[in-house]
Amino acid sequence: MTIPKNNDKTIKILQLAENKVKTLTGNSDWFGGITSLAFSPDGKTLISGIQDKTIKLWNLETSQEISTLSGHSDHICSLAYSPNGQIFASASKDKTVKLWSVASGAEISSVKCTDSIIYSIAFSPDGKILAAGSGDTTITLFPIA
Repeated sequence: MTIPKNNDKTIKILQLAENKVKTLTGNSDWFGGITSLAFSPDGKTLISGIQDKTIKLWNLETSQEISTLSGHSDHICSLAYSPNGQIFASASKDKTVKLWSVASGAEISSVKCTDSIIYSIAFSPDGKILAAGSGDTTITLFPIA
């Protein structure tokens, strides 16, 4: 279970089996709080979306930040890893969905979905479709090559 705290620049990971809390601390001056989190399928990496329009990748074994990714022009609303863990998707108040390479951190593609904010995204179990839920009550399905 992961619990973001409001505007204190930390992510708390509750390790129930060990009865302890691991803290991930950002070293940037975040504007606002953490808006979305997603674990990699292997459980070794966490991605966090932040109101400052960035995405951070975290190594959960070392509690260290791996990288910070930029590309959205408004804050991140939702994040999702593909089932194979090689790519992840981000959705933003800028009304776009972006695909990212986990290995390189490079943006693979970007699509403006609708004229409404995309609040939620999810991959199909086989990773071949990405669903995006928008504020205009529509769901858009994107085939993933």
